[in-house]
Amino acid sequence: MKLSRLAALAGASLLTGAAALANAADKPKELNIGISTYLSGSASVFGVPARDAAEILIQDINANGGIDGVKLVPSYIDEGGGGEKLLSEYRRLAEGGTRVMLSAISSGHCNIVAPVAEDLKVLNVLWDCGTEKALEGKKYKYVVRTQANATTEMVAQVLYLMKVKPDFKTIAIVNQDYAWGRDSRDIFLAALKKFKPDVKVVAEMFPKFGAADFSTEISRLQALRPDVIVSTSWGGDLDNFVRQASQRNLFKNSTFVLSLAESSLERLGNALPEGVYVGARGDHYFLHPETKDDPQHQAFVKKFHDKTGAYPIYSVYHMVQAIQGLKAGYEQAIKANNGAWPTPEQVAAAMHDVNFKGYGREVKMQRADGQGLEAQLFGVTRKSDKYPFKVLADITIVPAELVTPGVTDTSMEWIEKNLTPDVLKSDQIKVYSN
Repeated sequence: MKLSRLAALAGASLLTGAAALANAADKPKELNIGISTYLSGSASVFGVPARDAAEILIQDINANGGIDGVKLVPSYIDEGGGGEKLLSEYRRLAEGGTRVMLSAISSGHCNIVAPVAEDLKVLNVLWDCGTEKALEGKKYKYVVRTQANATTEMVAQVLYLMKVKPDFKTIAIVNQDYAWGRDSRDIFLAALKKFKPDVKVVAEMFPKFGAADFSTEISRLQALRPDVIVSTSWGGDLDNFVRQASQRNLFKNSTFVLSLAESSLERLGNALPEGVYVGARGDHYFLHPETKDDPQHQAFVKKFHDKTGAYPIYSVYHMVQAIQGLKAGYEQAIKANNGAWPTPEQVAAAMHDVNFKGYGREVKMQRADGQGLEAQLFGVTRKSDKYPFKVLADITIVPAELVTPGVTDTSMEWIEKNLTPDVLKSDQIKVYSN
């Protein structure tokens, strides 16, 4: 009886050892990663810097041994070709053996990529898109997001606006006509009405994504003269709108709240006046009050500026978070796998339960829905003696925990049931005056 049991244990040990060796033997020489970003079109002002950031960070990771000795090899997909072409390229990479993807920038693209990733059993990191609909109410195994969604961003924007300009009575919205523009409008107004139920929305305008001429919208805004003009537009669309609004003195009539304009500060230069309230889609800023003196952050800013001639913008920081989050996921999965190289399923599971840092505050991924918790940074534009463009002053940082629904909540239900004006009194909202 004892001999039989010993033999069985020995056999089990041999099988366990063989399985471990098999897993170790399965470690690839390279980890192929598909990355989708805008490399053409008006949104490339946002997408190309993100690609540049990926190149810098991947080069650094590979120079330091990669992930557990495995080097990262990226392949890039241009989102500028539209959703159909993106899916075609996505499937081509997946069928060729790429099991890890960072996709996408566009909210519309994320909504179509996520279910495809799940069907293909590809680990997909939603690295920048904002729509809350990509994950809300879903039970994805292979899809995670390493930054905030529209609900966190818009509710935090409302909190910030209520702190810095609480007495406005009229508001107008100018957003891009696609998923992000529509979703962010809905969330912003739902949250705003919990603080100002009597606010009057005098206009809601949705110019076509990629529009170059905003004369119709500007003329209407000049006639309406709202106290506040909000825009969640980004990239070339936002740049064109701001330049044309500045040329026609629209900034003199209304207070502008530009939810994503951190990415446009350097490009706009003097076209963007002082006194504009700006968001950063996370706590991303090369002059972040908590990390601007951090040696690693400083080194990255220098490398990025040396490579591109520009300073990092939030799409850059989102790409950093996606890659650092992926790296943290692999490292945690390897540890849980007793040192053996993990499957995409194991990494996806790890990324549902991991925290990591980019160059801002820690991003927390310890949620069943794969949604990252990311703080939000806002500021007001001021002239600078050091930079030939406006910088952000009086920076406010709102922690994600105050403005993010729970795993089982829908955004609108959470706003209706849980968001109250008392949140403005929270001592967790940090203000850095300068």
